[in-house]
Amino acid sequence: MLATAFTGELTKLRRTIAPWVTLGSLMTGPLFLALFMWIIRDPQRAAEFGLLGTKAALSGIEPTWSSFAGFLTLIVGLGGTLLLAFVAAYVFGREYSEGTAKIMLTLPIPRPSFVVAKLAVAAVWWLTIVLVVFVEAVLVGLALALPGITGVGVVSLLGNLLLVAGISYLLAPAVALVTVWTRGYLAPVGFALGMLLLGNVVGHTGWAPWFPWSIVPILVGSVGDPVDTLPSGSLLILAITFAGGIVATIQVLQNADNTQ
Repeated sequence: MLATAFTGELTKLRRTIAPWVTLGSLMTGPLFLALFMWIIRDPQRAAEFGLLGTKAALSGIEPTWSSFAGFLTLIVGLGGTLLLAFVAAYVFGREYSEGTAKIMLTLPIPRPSFVVAKLAVAAVWWLTIVLVVFVEAVLVGLALALPGITGVGVVSLLGNLLLVAGISYLLAPAVALVTVWTRGYLAPVGFALGMLLLGNVVGHTGWAPWFPWSIVPILVGSVGDPVDTLPSGSLLILAITFAGGIVATIQVLQNADNTQ
């Protein structure tokens, strides 16, 4: 049953342009970083194109692989959290926008299977985006011949990207819950944006390690210096958030009676 639901979700996803749109959105990150680094490297040439090197320098970006990798991790960590919210909202919300929820809820497949299958599809979708962006980043780094780009540095970037991407994914079931609860796209995306903003605020307090949406900001250094490891309490909070989101989403669907 689960395999059937998963295959069906993948088939539906292949017929939309949403994966390409989300991929293109995150792929702009390495390109903009490359532009800034080029401006810093050659401000005179950049000025000929109307670009201001001083503004790029004020951002704290340096034309090195270490700086490039650090800022890319931040982009995937923060921007990716919001992008992943859209992915989860799309996977769960399209049934309501396209009027197919009534069909899904009457199929001879356990409703928990739909939840697990949709989350699995979202995971595959998200992992694919992150891996493609990683390959793009390495190619950009090589093209710019950034100082410090080594095999160790490349592997370190991959590990950091997978870490922040994985943590972001643990928050996806909460977005899925809001989606099936409200039966639409806007509420879950608004919820994710609000939590991301709140997470950055809480990130400046001592409660940061205990608030799920503050963990990525403190990890990537958007609210202070990046941390190397997370306390065990943060990992427990993330696990509870992930499991609780799945259980609550299943419960909502179990009791759903779509009237479309």
